Amino acid sequence: MAIRERIEASIAGALEVSRDGPAPPRLAEALRYAVLPGGARIRPTILLSVATACGDDRPALADAAAAALELIHCASLVHDDLPCFDDADLRRGKPSVHAAYSQPLAVLTGDSLIILAHEVLARAGDDLRALRLIRALTRRTGMPHGICAGQGWESEPEIDLVAYHRSKTAALFIAATEMGAIAAGHEEEAWHDLGALIGEAFQVADDLRDALMDADTLGKPVGQDALHDRPSAVSELGVEGAFARLDDILAGAIASIPSCPGEAALARLVHLQADLIVPKARAGSRA
Repeated sequence: MAIRERIEASIAGALEVSRDGPAPPRLAEALRYAVLPGGARIRPTILLSVATACGDDRPALADAAAAALELIHCASLVHDDLPCFDDADLRRGKPSVHAAYSQPLAVLTGDSLIILAHEVLARAGDDLRALRLIRALTRRTGMPHGICAGQGWESEPEIDLVAYHRSKTAALFIAATEMGAIAAGHEEEAWHDLGALIGEAFQVADDLRDALMDADTLGKPVGQDALHDRPSAVSELGVEGAFARLDDILAGAIASIPSCPGEAALARLVHLQADLIVPKARAGSRA
């Protein structure tokens, strides 16, 4: 089964867990709305690609890890879009969850997805490997190094830009590479830098898209960094400087891939993701 098919099947299975027994119908519907149809599924794709490169000796566990990671990502989008944060009414080309279902249900949807992610992993196994997966996901979700910390930096009078980007965007990419290695029985430390660099690249690319592209093309509001006076690679380095930084980071990410049977395939994956994000932003800069 192809990686994308594995991801979608594991997410569908996870959502069925959320419907096990009587449940509030609108909240159950909002959970599915937040997750389906998905975006690029980049984080779980990286996770399963790393697991495959490391041998993928327990594919069911790797699939559960991929679903859990994507559920956390979707939860973060639901919360990010709320009026108290980005106040975005559009996500993936359709109304955001709070616009479609109300703010209270959006809060509950995000919370429910976070809990569901951990339940999916808990159901997948009760051995040390499964426990390490739960620990890795939790570490990159909360404080002080997870996506909650990334959102928290936006409320500080002074922002550590490196820490802000590392926790806001890179955290789940670090989780992807670390969890992929763990799922296949490997130690995660060697895979930290690859995730951190991919995450940094996506943050710079996201800053560029926010500054240069339009909402119809991107499928969500643009100009949010300037509107909310948030730090970004574009405000710090300028457009050309941000593009140069992006190229440097991607080269470093490829160089950081640990030696493994699937090393060449992973390098091709990073190149592929670069081809997906860089031309779109560059096209915007020429518009």
